[in-house]
Amino acid sequence: MATAPGTLLPPAPGTEQPATRRLADRLPWRTLLAVAGGLAMMLAFPGPALVPLAVLGPAALALAVHGRSARGGLWLGLVTGLAFFVPLLSWTGIYVGPLPWLALAVFEALHLALLGAATALTSRLRWWPLWAAALWVADEALRGRLILGGFPWGRLGFSQTDGPLLALAAYGGVPLVSFAVALLGTLLAAAVLALHRVLRSERPARRAAARPLVGALAGLVAIPLVGAVAWLPLPGASLTEGGPTSTVAVIQGDVPRAGLDFNAQRRAVLDNHVQRTLELADAVAAGDQPRPDVVLWPENSSDIDPYLNDDAAGQIQRAARAIDAPILVGAVVQGPGRFISNTAIVWDPEDGPGDTYVKRHPVPLGEYVPARSFFRFFSDQVDRVTDQRAGEEAGLLEIGDTRIGDLICFEVVYDGLVGDVAGAGMLVVQTNNATFGYTAESEQQLAMSRLRAVEHGRSVAVAATSGISAIVAPDGTVVRSSQLFTPDVFVEEIAQRDSRSLASRVGAGPEWVLTAVGLLALAAAVRQRRNSGTGPGAR
Repeated sequence: MATAPGTLLPPAPGTEQPATRRLADRLPWRTLLAVAGGLAMMLAFPGPALVPLAVLGPAALALAVHGRSARGGLWLGLVTGLAFFVPLLSWTGIYVGPLPWLALAVFEALHLALLGAATALTSRLRWWPLWAAALWVADEALRGRLILGGFPWGRLGFSQTDGPLLALAAYGGVPLVSFAVALLGTLLAAAVLALHRVLRSERPARRAAARPLVGALAGLVAIPLVGAVAWLPLPGASLTEGGPTSTVAVIQGDVPRAGLDFNAQRRAVLDNHVQRTLELADAVAAGDQPRPDVVLWPENSSDIDPYLNDDAAGQIQRAARAIDAPILVGAVVQGPGRFISNTAIVWDPEDGPGDTYVKRHPVPLGEYVPARSFFRFFSDQVDRVTDQRAGEEAGLLEIGDTRIGDLICFEVVYDGLVGDVAGAGMLVVQTNNATFGYTAESEQQLAMSRLRAVEHGRSVAVAATSGISAIVAPDGTVVRSSQLFTPDVFVEEIAQRDSRSLASRVGAGPEWVLTAVGLLALAAAVRQRRNSGTGPGAR
């Protein structure tokens, strides 16, 4: 049913006074609702971490665009996206200024604009809450791949670090969790619309009008119950169950200062990690800590190329011999050519550097600059970036009897990169968050590691230069975690698991299925609109 411009719900014919109708036309109720939905969705993510609020984003967008044209949905989706991404991604501008931050937020919001248009078109179909939820998955799939490899930060699933929906990650990955959140939101919107119709119906017609309300409420109850039941066959919080264990040490050495200049004292960063490792070696010798089988240093723990600098190599070797265990070093390596390589190096106490993993997905504009002359027009900060060369091999590393799947920093957000290493006995995320200061970025990234633990049934060790380092159990529980900009050391027994979750086995299958469902519904809506002869300017 078409609605008057600016109104939230379709009025019952003949019940609205002209003055009231004119007031409703002037007030931007739908736009305000879109803003509220975007802000509520943002509050579900770390740091506020008000997890249940995530459903209000899809709910508000569905209500705002219901019965509108694609053009109106485009605007309302953009408003939702801006209200969501501008505050969520504020950490990107903490040291480089507002322009890159706002440009990224607008780019991300444009995807929600497309979602708003698609949701508006499908809102006239039967079972529209289901199609709208599937379109959320399709939109996130697009945002995670295009342009320059995509940037899927802020997916609905990554907000669900607690609660019953988290378990769904083990069956369909992050896309299934996103779908569940979106479906709860669209069913909530359907319940509001159905209740409105019930209240405005004459008594004889209320029974028929109540049926959609009952169906929507049943779905709102059923989805969390399905999530709760889904926990039953999943592994518990124990780090030591599921296979032979390895003793894993995580070193957070800290940096001299936060910000873009964290590596201005590169030797100090390296020395911090060497010193923490030497202190651990003393604790092992004193019997206060078990001897680790592997020691994990974070990304950028040696920004001095140890292949070229004998002094840096000597310090790493000194630490490895003291602890008598291989160290996974996060190093910046010169080459090939004019490039640098963000490299994880397995450093043996006897043989020195061995197997390596080179980061496969450098961050555009952060770790390499495409079309540098163009982007220099917007910010001269791009000239501080030395282009990184992407690696080609997955980060599967054998370190003694420990089999790790290594991911470097933002790689944890990409389903495909994580899936490529999920067959290892445990996952490792090496990261450097010093450039984002005391913001929520580290908490948001840790939330992704928690989803990945459940998704693949693996423990995850997060090693960060300045925090947050953490040990995450296969059910997403944070067993150990550090504070920002505080040196810390963890030593834990972690099982080397070999079982695979359903999500690990099916890979991107659920995402493609849900995307196809959403796109087919969109095609049906376009066809229905053409057949009805509705013009593009219709509301």
